Amino acid sequence: MKQTLRLALPLIVALGGIAPAAHAQQGRYIDVWNDKGGNVLQMVQRRQELARSGKTVRIRGYCRSACTILTTLPNACLGPGSRIGFHAPRIPNTQIIPPYVDQIMGNFYRGGIRDRWFGGWNRSLDMQVISAREYVRLDPQTRICDSIKLR
Repeated sequence: MKQTLRLALPLIVALGGIAPAAHAQQGRYIDVWNDKGGNVLQMVQRRQELARSGKTVRIRGYCRSACTILTTLPNACLGPGSRIGFHAPRIPNTQIIPPYVDQIMGNFYRGGIRDRWFGGWNRSLDMQVISAREYVRLDPQTRICDSIKLR
């Protein structure tokens, strides 16, 4: 994967920054609310930081685009009402799908999510939105957050 990241870096620099989203820390939780995604390499870095945090990362609301690579963090869970949206990575304000970026993202997916990603979601400019429960059905290693903890 490091080789893929190195090759893709010049292509991804133009993708812009991570869109503003709430990443609130409270106690032993980090809440990721309505994250629109953004630059894939920046999200990979954010993922590493979240993994090292030692806190439960609760993905809540609508997580889409590059945010979806956070779903497989070992310390992450999906809010019961969350929606997860997938589409091909693209250079902002264009329909250009840069090479390698979909491969980087796909390396973070598992099971049926990975199958669907490489089965066409990675080349589609249309958003493919699924519920948290559907996500867990496709990737049983992912867990739904305890709803009591979400308050």
